[in-house]
Amino acid sequence: MKLVFATHNKNKFAEVKAMLPSYIELFSLTDIGCTEDIAETADTIEGNAILKANYVREHYKLDCFADDTGLEVKALNNEPGVYSARYAGASNDSSANIEKLLKNLQGKEDRSARFKTAIALSMNHSEIMFLGICEGEITENLRGESGFGYDPVFKPTGFDKTFAEMTLTQKSEIGHRGKAMRQLIDYLSK
Repeated sequence: MKLVFATHNKNKFAEVKAMLPSYIELFSLTDIGCTEDIAETADTIEGNAILKANYVREHYKLDCFADDTGLEVKALNNEPGVYSARYAGASNDSSANIEKLLKNLQGKEDRSARFKTAIALSMNHSEIMFLGICEGEITENLRGESGFGYDPVFKPTGFDKTFAEMTLTQKSEIGHRGKAMRQLIDYLSK
């Protein structure tokens, strides 16, 4: 089975590819020659995932899945949410996003947060949505060298480590993307 994962993000692609069974041949946007930046103009992460998956299906005629992930912080009215990648501006700068997040949380006692991933599968002219949620909290300082995005400041509930202090396998087992991916894999296996 051949599938496109609608991403240019090498870290995200590696994380997802490591989860897939060997019978699924996975391609990135770069692999299929899609160099354009697919606009994420929806006001929900589910909507953005659908936009990306359908774009590839319509323009490249390939079965595709796309994800969008948002970090929702309770004390910040669920910000940054759908704007997680661009929280500190259009440049998608993870360091600037984390800096803004920590600044906005100064003086707040409730640091509870959750990561939410929506995966949209556009296949055989239909759309299917899979959701994964990981509850946790925002640490006061960056911890760890692995992962990407907000991983150095997100500590999942029941763990002493941030995502950036975990191995890729550990993160995939408990994380939001891993939960949504397992649902996708179960669906594709049927």
